[in-house]
This record gives sequence, structure tokens and C-alpha cells, in this order.
Amino acid sequence: MYFAALLARTQDGWEASDTELDDVETLSDLADLARDASIDEDTVILFIEQEGAWFALVRVEGEDDPRVFVSNAASAARSSYGEILTNELLGGDDDDPAGDLDALDLDGTEDGEPDPEDDDAPPGTDGAVPAGPAGDGDVLADFGLSQTDLLTLDTDVLGEIAEALGAGEVLEAVR
Repeated sequence: MYFAALLARTQDGWEASDTELDDVETLSDLADLARDASIDEDTVILFIEQEGAWFALVRVEGEDDPRVFVSNAASAARSSYGEILTNELLGGDDDDPAGDLDALDLDGTEDGEPDPEDDDAPPGTDGAVPAGPAGDGDVLADFGLSQTDLLTLDTDVLGEIAEALGAGEVLEAVR
């Protein structure tokens, strides 16, 4: 089960609206959805959460490229909306949903060096998508929330983020 909401910053504070992601297939679709909620190209933050397994923040300001943070890329990659975000963040495409992770040098090897075989990988994982956060950890730093702050939240993560933004009540109104 997903929860998705948009928080749009206005002169009078934040306005929240729940949103349907049924027609969303790409990060561009998510950005367009956020831009449609924007007033005067102000900041819009799209919250997506899947039952406490992972959350994502997509921040859009005007026509700038969206800034994305995913709390757990491996968990998100196993879900339809999370996969959209992790594909974008990790350089994936429709033919290779895990993306070109060699470009990220996640295994510590240098270019041209063979990848070591890892027989100690946890069962059920192929190592394609890294566990843990992905994207712009400072997506909300100008609002006083660093990546460390985002990762230490543990109960009602989106509620706590909205509270820190001064939008707790407006987010709760759409839950």
C-alpha cells in the first residue's frame, strides 16, 4: 500500500493534496505532477511511502530538474513506483531495470578491473541495487533536514518531515 501526497509551498504556507500515481511511468511524469500543483513555480515536494519499507522525496522547483531522495533503494526497487525512482537514480532503463551500476563503482573496483565474485551475498539479493539511501540526501537541507536527519526518523517519517517543514497539520489533513 502506498501513500503519496504533494506539499506545495505558497506565500501563505504549505498546501497539501493527496495524489494518485496510477498514470505515472517516469520521473518526468512525477515532476509534471508536482509542477501542476505548484503556484508561481514555488517549491513542491512529493512524498511517497510504502508501508514503512521505504520513503521517497521528490522536490521540484519551477523547471529545474527534480531532486530525488530514496531512503532504501533496494526496497524501493522492488516496488512499482520505487522502481521508477531507482531506475532514474541508478541509470536504469526498461531493458535493464537495475541500471548500469558499474558506472557508480559500488563494488570498489577500478574501471577495467574484473568484479570479484561475491558468494557471501545475502540470500535473495543479486547485489544489483544497493541497500540504503540513494539520491540527493540534502534535498531538504535548506529546511534544516540533513540526510542524517532523514535516516534517523523512524516512526511516522513523512509526518515528522512535514512537521519539520511546518506542514504537519496540512499533511495530516490529506492522510
